Amino acid sequence: MQKQYLLAPGPTPVPPRVLQAMALPIVHHRAPAYKEIFAEVREGLKYLFQTSQEVLVFASSGTGAMEGTIVNLFSPGDKVIAVRGGKFGERWSDLGKIYGLNVIDLDVEWGQAVKSADIAAILEREGDVKAVLMQASETSTGVMHPVKEVADLLRGKDDTILVVDAITGVGVFPLPMDEWGLDVVVTGSQKALMLPPGLAFAAVSDKAWKFNERSTLPRYYFDFAKELKNAQKGQNAYTPAVSLIVGLREVLRMVKEETLEGVHARHARLADAMRAGVEALGLELFAPDAPSNAVTAVRAPAGIDGQDVVKVLRGRGVTIAGGQDHVKGKIFRLAHLGYAGDFDVLTGLAALEMALNELGYDLAGRSGVRAAQELLK
Repeated sequence: MQKQYLLAPGPTPVPPRVLQAMALPIVHHRAPAYKEIFAEVREGLKYLFQTSQEVLVFASSGTGAMEGTIVNLFSPGDKVIAVRGGKFGERWSDLGKIYGLNVIDLDVEWGQAVKSADIAAILEREGDVKAVLMQASETSTGVMHPVKEVADLLRGKDDTILVVDAITGVGVFPLPMDEWGLDVVVTGSQKALMLPPGLAFAAVSDKAWKFNERSTLPRYYFDFAKELKNAQKGQNAYTPAVSLIVGLREVLRMVKEETLEGVHARHARLADAMRAGVEALGLELFAPDAPSNAVTAVRAPAGIDGQDVVKVLRGRGVTIAGGQDHVKGKIFRLAHLGYAGDFDVLTGLAALEMALNELGYDLAGRSGVRAAQELLK
């Protein structure tokens, strides 16, 4: 039997105590027992998102919350800026166009963070932009975008909101929704929340709820107002993923035990160690100027296909992620988010060294493991 190691940026490993909680006999979603569970979850989500707002929960992948944001807050013809710096930035653009929004694509070189000055220039030029749609952490490139800088641009602009895909941001690095003035923050269960795929979350500011009142796009399942009304009664509008909600309660308990500050510090520490290990091997980071603490994207060395690195590691029981679209084969990605600790980073680097050696890369006595250990000791 070959032991499996999951070091991809989603799905991520699920802690044993969370698996045990989800294995308990299922409860009915309209019974008092579920209402009690959901009440604890609702408060825990506010702590996680650092908001006083209700965090809406849907049975879907994170993309469901992204689509829900579009149909609940905008109307056909509304002008929005979509920051396209990777595969998931393109998703914001695609969703907006499908629903008839006037999408202004702000293309950013993959591996680079958006410049808030470029967003400011578009806002000044266009004048009637309803929203900026962006990622906190662009999972496909390992980039962290300057969310706070963009939020500061929109302070005082009652007719423009900031919508943030934080699917690999929430629970990884600070994104205090209320303090920074973020208007919509969405995430999914299978990243830092340490759960299987299947839950999507959306937190909506008072400013954004006013957009909901004016929106004319149709919606049914992803109806934010309907979900809010039910959540405030301790229920879900439709049948929830009950076992995942039970697991989420355990995850949120774990977050509170570690403290949110502790969770963020752990991710920063692991990310620093992974980056140090990669560079010690003579490899280049794909996003050296604005790396995300969720996942490290690495340029494949000359003469080696990044997809071959992924395949060799998979054959050894280690799952990482490759590049997408035009960077497929040019990069590979090692994650360190969620249920991750020191030995996950060291295992990933040790496996990487073995894979590179097998593919003919000359390590020249270099050790990524040793470099990481220096930061983790």
